[in-house]
Amino acid sequence: MSKKYEYLSRAVPVAPLKLIGLPGTEKLTEKINSYLVNSRKKLVREYPEKETIRGLLEDSFIIDCDLPRFGTGESKARLLQSARGVDLFILVDVCNPTITYKAFGEQTMMSPDDHFQNLKRVIAAVTGKAHRINVIMPFLYESRQHRRTARESLDCAFSLQELANMGVTNIMTFDAHDPHVMNAIPLKGFDNFFPNYQFLQALLESDPDLNIDKNDLVVISPDEGAMPRAIYFANILGVDIGMFYKRRDYSVVVNGKNPIVAHEFIGDSVEGKDCVVIDDMISSGGSMLDVAKQLKDRGARRVFVCATFGLFTDGFDSFDQYYEMGMIEKVITTDLIYQQPELFEKPWYATAKMEKYLANIIDTMNHDISTEKVRDNTHKINKLMKKYHRSRNA
Repeated sequence: MSKKYEYLSRAVPVAPLKLIGLPGTEKLTEKINSYLVNSRKKLVREYPEKETIRGLLEDSFIIDCDLPRFGTGESKARLLQSARGVDLFILVDVCNPTITYKAFGEQTMMSPDDHFQNLKRVIAAVTGKAHRINVIMPFLYESRQHRRTARESLDCAFSLQELANMGVTNIMTFDAHDPHVMNAIPLKGFDNFFPNYQFLQALLESDPDLNIDKNDLVVISPDEGAMPRAIYFANILGVDIGMFYKRRDYSVVVNGKNPIVAHEFIGDSVEGKDCVVIDDMISSGGSMLDVAKQLKDRGARRVFVCATFGLFTDGFDSFDQYYEMGMIEKVITTDLIYQQPELFEKPWYATAKMEKYLANIIDTMNHDISTEKVRDNTHKINKLMKKYHRSRNA
């Protein structure tokens, strides 16, 4: 008997499950839906009495919606099926740059603000009808503007309060830039998940010869903010840890941020060791590539990069050059946000696949079970490590 199905067997869904994938998330939503359909069929095969639960089994859990535009670019949301009484999960990718709309005869690329506005439109269309509204926003909107340091707006906190005031019960995100932003909505659910298991799985699949040993591997935090991720990863793998401190020039603002003057390293020698750099995102990639160069200058053997979100806002040329120079071995990001097709042709790239994890999160929340059932990946990582060590010793 599957351990997953054992705990689901004792629970009943809050309400019939439904999914809405906003523009740019269609492929991910389809993958999640397919997994949920098959998973619930297996559940009913093991526990036939659950077949009578309304809405547990469906050919598809997806509700189609339309977001038509007027000639001015203004829009509205229209659901094509009923959402009354359902436990609704809405997926949004605020960083998808491929979605466009026509305004005054010109094609316009949807910005993160436009994606967030679409989310609010759909919420407005179902509020008062759905039993519960849950938002899955893997890349948290405005998450890098999470605190006020001068005369500036607190965009992330304000956007969370907007969603809460519109009737959203739970907000789920991944690797939030600063999870303390949840304090802006203390009476609502806020879940922050991490892809640690998926990173390790992708890392071992992309390089089976990787030796996970404290004498050969070190986990690197590229800045002080990424330390909790790196500490967890290093502890569960039983390896050392190092950290870079970003020295910034706070008298200057370039592209909305203070430029980095230098990376200062704190930790033991990395000479002759493989390094795994772990962070929440790759934006332009300049900072991450500088960390890789610093590690190679210190004698590191190979540099692997794991980042939850690969934005690559300045393209791939720099990564191509660093790969050719031997500065980076592999870059791993998740498929939680849009991935440019060109990325899959890069010899230095690998994907940490997340659809199964997301489906399990949705299924667990729909049954009103503690998310710790899926959040704690320590057992799965230990199981993966045992399998790895057996294969190494065979």
